Amino acid sequence: MSPDSSPPPYVPARPSASRFEPVRGLRLHLRQWGDAGLLTPDRPPLVLLHGWMDMGASYQFLVDALAALEGPRRWILAPDARGFGLSEAPAADGYWFPDYLGDLDALLDRVCPEGPVDLLGHSMGGNVAMLYAGVRPARVRRLVDLEGFGLPRSDPQQAPQRYAQWLDELKRPPRLRPYASLAAVAARLMANDPHLTPARAGWLAPHWAEAAPDGGFALRADAAHQRINPVLYQVDEVLACWRQIRAPLLWIEGEDSRPEQWWAGRLTRAEFHARLDVVATVQRERLAGAGHMLHHDQPEALAALLLRFLG
Repeated sequence: MSPDSSPPPYVPARPSASRFEPVRGLRLHLRQWGDAGLLTPDRPPLVLLHGWMDMGASYQFLVDALAALEGPRRWILAPDARGFGLSEAPAADGYWFPDYLGDLDALLDRVCPEGPVDLLGHSMGGNVAMLYAGVRPARVRRLVDLEGFGLPRSDPQQAPQRYAQWLDELKRPPRLRPYASLAAVAARLMANDPHLTPARAGWLAPHWAEAAPDGGFALRADAAHQRINPVLYQVDEVLACWRQIRAPLLWIEGEDSRPEQWWAGRLTRAEFHARLDVVATVQRERLAGAGHMLHHDQPEALAALLLRFLG
């Protein structure tokens, strides 16, 4: 292949089907691989929650890796969170974690109301999954958190400045960066994730972005996600929820991930792992050759870990 030619396109080994569900006044989109006919007592639905500025299609590489190891034997569901992907955005000024929990609870009641599920979340989705498993422990059989580090501990003295910043941001319409082409979107994805291959970036680009009226491309996300949350992160409340988790937890982080840099040292790996100690049963893994986007960087190795854990 010449340096100027494009890489062969990524072709999913197990294509997904799209469906929409009415959830709490919104039309939420989810991708599914397989259907309820694949369920067994030892193989409940596997529900995948994506991270911030991501969507359910992002799990395609992991789904393909799972199928390569065990065949297309599992019913897998990956919803787009409100205001992301193909899901509707609420008429609201911002997004709060309680809404993500409410959406997940209502969605599970609609699509798989009987029995527990295996629940996996990445980054923001990992934080949602952990909270949900503590609030609804009977609904989760196995729990997987991919790089859902949470946030630094807050101080009540931060509240006045945080509320003032939020009020200031409400006066400025949020905007997401436009892109001239899908190739530019793919280039941005690879710039954010050095482990991402051109073929995978090219496949992700049309899922991440859509054609805009001006001829360019806009990300499939509500710009209001960029607004600061005026409510401070309460570590003690989070840990109280985590203590109620009854499902075994598989925690996986990327060897090349740098959470300390995200938070300028205000949250370290050591502090986060100390928080994990409140969960009754935890298996901790670090994935070589992967950064924050584990499911993009090393889907085959991730699938092997996942299948051993799910049993």
